[in-house]
Amino acid sequence: MSWLASARHGVREAPAGLALVQELLNTRATLHYGSDLLVTADDAQRWLTEALTTWSRVSGLPAPTLLISTSDLRSLRRLRTTFENVILAAGKDGLLDGALPPADVPVSLVPDADGWVRMVPTGRGTRWLASALWAEALLAQQAGLWPRLKLCHNVDCRAAFFDTSRNNSGVWHDVSTCGNTANLRAFRERKRLMGGSGAQPHAGRPQLPGPPPSLR
Repeated sequence: MSWLASARHGVREAPAGLALVQELLNTRATLHYGSDLLVTADDAQRWLTEALTTWSRVSGLPAPTLLISTSDLRSLRRLRTTFENVILAAGKDGLLDGALPPADVPVSLVPDADGWVRMVPTGRGTRWLASALWAEALLAQQAGLWPRLKLCHNVDCRAAFFDTSRNNSGVWHDVSTCGNTANLRAFRERKRLMGGSGAQPHAGRPQLPGPPPSLR
């Protein structure tokens, strides 16, 4: 069984290390995809272990073994909310829950064997995780990938997806579910405003029968 959060939504995975940010965002419980993965230490541990294993393979950097305690859960949920607000601010997609807190986390700049300088997360525990997440966000911004990481416009869903449309215009994580749900809701609202069955000529007034066909 996979504990990766994004797999529950069936969304396209963000490229490179940006997928780790997407993973954190998708731990939230949404619709019928499952429970919040950051409510219990056991669920959070299973998710984080698999997410970091995947990140390490993609990034080529070692990931520490992070052991999640009950006291870490609040920090993880707060970090998730912060990234949600950063995504919303970048897309002008909603109101923020107050001002964004500063990302006061350490990173190391380390030259590799090919002479390239790499940004390496540092710290311990959830602070290391925050360092890795903010580093990946910065790298994604530099690569022009950050604007394509979005939250589904369905407020009951909010799944994080990577928009691959040519003009970066996607708003639903799945058009066939959240898109159709929104369209149906809008259709029902229009019907309600039009009186239930649509605006018909002389609606609400009795209609006199016309002449029989033989007399028309």
